[in-house]
Amino acid sequence: MMSKTQGIVLKEIRFKETSKILNIYTKKFGRIHAMARGAYKPKSQLIANTQPFSLNEYDFYKGKNFYYITQADIIDSFYSIRENMEKLIYGYYMLELVEKSTPEEEENEKLFLLLEKGLRVLSKLDKDFLKFIVSYELKFISFLGYKPYIEKCVVCKNEDTSNIKFSIKEGGIICSNCSIMEPYSERMDKYMYEVMKTLLYTPLNKIIQINIPKDVMFNLHDILVKYILYNIDRKEFNSLNLMKSLENNGGC
Repeated sequence: MMSKTQGIVLKEIRFKETSKILNIYTKKFGRIHAMARGAYKPKSQLIANTQPFSLNEYDFYKGKNFYYITQADIIDSFYSIRENMEKLIYGYYMLELVEKSTPEEEENEKLFLLLEKGLRVLSKLDKDFLKFIVSYELKFISFLGYKPYIEKCVVCKNEDTSNIKFSIKEGGIICSNCSIMEPYSERMDKYMYEVMKTLLYTPLNKIIQINIPKDVMFNLHDILVKYILYNIDRKEFNSLNLMKSLENNGGC
């Protein structure tokens, strides 16, 4: 049966001499593996449609082990992401988040639209990449179903947010009394809390207007990476090693 949907290429793997197996996040079917026959041939019409980051309109038919691409029309290659090393590393992290966090063939249109918008915003950025990625992480984990509980203490519902921590295990802020009994809590002061709340509810294309110190962004990013990994039961993201190297060398 033939199917048509938009999809974003997350990863490509060479198959035999001229073909590719693609990991694609689609609007209708979630994450799928698709065969692109002959994509490595010099004159293949699928060259542009099988590159990581590219957003395409695909025609598929489903075989025993893979979806097979019969037609692809490019919507946006997001080529500018490949032209800047910082953009490229953060972009690969966004793709890896989806690849590692989503089961195969589970539709999540909100997540697809977030990834599309995130790549569109990233492609136009020339600074504040870490601020962008923290805002993206907050929205991403929320659309996965693990939205941080930040209105009051997630354990006892205490509304005092003046002395709090963030609980990786409980998935939200916890008061000073509850944090004594919670070993998986991360330090969070009042300012970090306000920044987290602001970035969670501010659209990605509006965060450029917000001024936030870098040390706060590093701390929030560290908390969110731990929170995401905990909820998807993973140990690490490979792309973060490159990102840490970039941060240590004065990037972002």
